[in-house]
This record gives sequence, structure tokens and C-alpha cells, in this order.
Amino acid sequence: MNLTGLTIGQARDQLRRKAITARELAEAYIKAMETARPLKAYLIETPDRAFAAAKQSDARLQKGGGLPLDGVPIAVKDLFCTEGVETAAASKILAGFVPPYESTVTANLWRNGALMLGKVNLDEFAMGSATITSARGPTENPWRRRGDNRPLVPGGSSGGSAAAVAARAALAATGTDTGGSIRQPASFCGIVGLKPTYGRCSRWGIVAFASSLDQAGPMTRDVRDAAIMLQAMAGHDPKDATSAPLPVPNFEAAVGQSIKGLRIGIPKEYRLDGMPTEIEALWQRGIEWVKAAGATTVDISLKMTKYALATYYIIAPAEASSNLARYDGVRFGLRVPGETLEALYENTRGQGFGAEVRRRVLIGTYVLSAGYYDAYYLKAQKVRALIARDFDDAFKSCDAMLTPTAPSAAFAIGEKMDDPIAMYLNDVFTVPVNLAGLPGISLPAGLSADGLPLGLQVIGKAFDEETVLRVAAVLEDSAKFDAVPAFVAGAA
Repeated sequence: MNLTGLTIGQARDQLRRKAITARELAEAYIKAMETARPLKAYLIETPDRAFAAAKQSDARLQKGGGLPLDGVPIAVKDLFCTEGVETAAASKILAGFVPPYESTVTANLWRNGALMLGKVNLDEFAMGSATITSARGPTENPWRRRGDNRPLVPGGSSGGSAAAVAARAALAATGTDTGGSIRQPASFCGIVGLKPTYGRCSRWGIVAFASSLDQAGPMTRDVRDAAIMLQAMAGHDPKDATSAPLPVPNFEAAVGQSIKGLRIGIPKEYRLDGMPTEIEALWQRGIEWVKAAGATTVDISLKMTKYALATYYIIAPAEASSNLARYDGVRFGLRVPGETLEALYENTRGQGFGAEVRRRVLIGTYVLSAGYYDAYYLKAQKVRALIARDFDDAFKSCDAMLTPTAPSAAFAIGEKMDDPIAMYLNDVFTVPVNLAGLPGISLPAGLSADGLPLGLQVIGKAFDEETVLRVAAVLEDSAKFDAVPAFVAGAA
């Protein structure tokens, strides 16, 4: 049996039937993690911790019990604080920081029986769309273009998570999504990425980028696995004031339900000038799939969409500049001495932060400054409210929305590095969902002309992840995406 080829649902059934043990599953993934080292997906490997947890899982499973995720080996984005294991947010400024506490999301996963394989790479402080701004170097996508062996980006910021899952070096992974950082890398790597409603998963213990936008979510092989993971990750947390005090539904029960009679909105503003024809064609196939499943499609308008990227790149840097003010060389992390306290701050932050983080901190500080607050930040907040209102109005005539996930397939490492604006445009289809706090999922639905995965995105109403999962599962069933990356095919 190819243990790393199983989904969470399949592995769970095999474990409960005692056909395999948690120890055997952990061993298979630890070996796969070692094989995947050339991709630089993992920053820290924790095999001893995985084996210790597997031993406890096997003891529970042997008694005929078992927790929802017993024996499931996962990777953790290096933005989640893990007690006793370094959490550096892929930044030089936090190198060596070992948290004395566990993030709520990862604590929930361990409580449900999951095993930690290690911490995976990301764009520094989650700022980026390609996992190339990490202080520890870029992660490679396990996919390659046909006839072209140049390494490709895995997307970002959760690129390490996406690459690990796609390369079969983790059964699932945690990600965070501030403007598309779960969904876009999921699209680039041919996996499923679910961004839940803002407030569905606790942000406590996750290194903050933009507090009103950040949301944790699962990255998995299929839609059912995303539902299983979200079930374990979600829940109200009194330690997080933005955590929603709502019960956690049975997300897995939604997978496989009919979408007959549902109305699926197709936003006309997502048809961009110059959008590749293969993205347009994939979207059209998605529309045909939901119609064939008994849903109806409704043309809708999200007229403020064109302002979403500009709005995001004012609000997110503003919140980042505030959140990152704590990294000053005084209390924790890197310290670069100076002759004065001010020099210590400047030296530490200048040497500790990478170029993209410095760029966003400067933009954020500028838009929050006394002379520009009203002109930029306040105006952006007003536009954000209009974007949210657009979605509210559109959802009066539909139950969910269908769009592309990203405007292109994965590009080569180095291709867009010198053009920040080109990088920011990767988030054009995902950013509006974060600004409105809604749930969205990306699932692999086809291949580009170069043989690279392309994703479709389903957007839902606030706290209606069940409908999102229902629609995504139908699309997944229709797409029958079974391609594997070159890295996995070569290892087989």
C-alpha cells in the first residue's frame, strides 16, 4: 500500500480498521519529508515529536477508540507558535525564538490526534505571493512545466505548506490567508486550500501580519480532507476577541450533498482584460459542471472589485506596520546594538527585516501618518465597506459564487521578482474575499497548456463553509483532477 498516496479520509479508515498503524504512517511521511528536502518546503523537521504522538494515537486506536485526526501527519506553517519548537515567521529578526506556548489552532489539532512533521516555509511574515521573500531561501513547487526543468514558485505566502502537501511530504498542512495566501498557492500546487470565514478559526498564537484580514485554514489533497481539517481547527476561543462565538458545524457531512437548486453567482468583474484564455476556458467548464449537477448560474456584479487590490495594499501594510513595531531588538529576537536606543532600533529592524517587509512597513507607516491618514487609510476603510456591501447585495440572488483562483499558473522563480506590482496582481481574485471576511476555497480543476495545475474558487456567505464545501466537492467530482507533480511522478 502506498501510504503517502492516501487522503486523510482514507488513512483514517485504514487506521481504524487496524490495516495500518500511526507509526507506519508517520514513518512513511518522515521518509517522504527527507526525500522532499531539495524543495526546501520544511524549515524544521520534528520526527521525534511525530513518533511520540503516533505512539499515543496507536494506543488509542488499539482500544477501538480514536480521535478525529488520530495518526494524521501534518506540516505547520512557520507562522503558528509551537511550544518548544522555533517559530521565526521565516524572518531573520525572529530567528531562534522558541515560544513557551502553543497557538490555539495547532493545540486544537494536537488535541484531535494529529502529528506534527515539522514547520514549513513561507514568505517572510506572510508578505508575498511566491515564497521567495523568506529569510531562509525560496521554496520550489514540486511541479514543472512540460519540457522545462526551471524551478517554479509554489505561490505564497503558504508556499511551504502547499509544496509539502503536493509533494506528498505531508498529509495536510496549516496555512494562513490574508489576501489569498492559502488559495493562490493551492492553485499553483494542484491541491485544495480553504480560507474560512474571518473569526471561524482563532488567530491567537499566530504571528500577526494584518489583524483584520488574517485567517488560518487547511491545505489538503481533496475537499473532504479540508472539511475534516477545518472541523478540528475551528472553534470559539475566548483568548481571541475576533473569534466568533458560534458552534462548529459538521463540515464533513456537507461533502457529497447535492447542489441541485442552488444558485451560483458568476461575477462579471472577474473577467479581466488580458486574462489567459485557458483560465477563461476553465471557468466556463466550471460553470457547465455546476449546471450539470442541477444548480443554476446567475450573472452578478461586484462593481467595487476593481478597487480591491488598491484597498488591500493600503489596509494590510498599515496593520503590518503597527503589528511589526514590536520587533525592535529589545524584548525578543534579533538585537543589533547601536550607540543609542534609536540606533539599536534602526540597526535591528534594518538588518532583521527583508526588502518586502521593509517596503510594506514603510507604505503602512506613510498611510497612517498624520498628513495622509484621511486621504489613504480612512478612504480605504470606506471602500472596504463598499466591497463588503457588494457581496451582501450579490448574495441576495445567489447561494455561492464561482471564479478562477489566480490569473495564471505558477511562474518560474525569479520571473517577477523585480516587479512588486506584477506580484501583487496574483491576488486579484482572492483579495476581495478577505476584505469582506468571507469563506473561499480553491480546488484543482485542470492543467494549463504547459501541464501546470489551475484552480477554481468557490466563495460563500459568512459562516456558510458548508455550502462552499458542497459546491467544491461537486466541482472536484466533475474535474476528476488526478495529475501528480513531476517530483512525485519521478519518485514513483
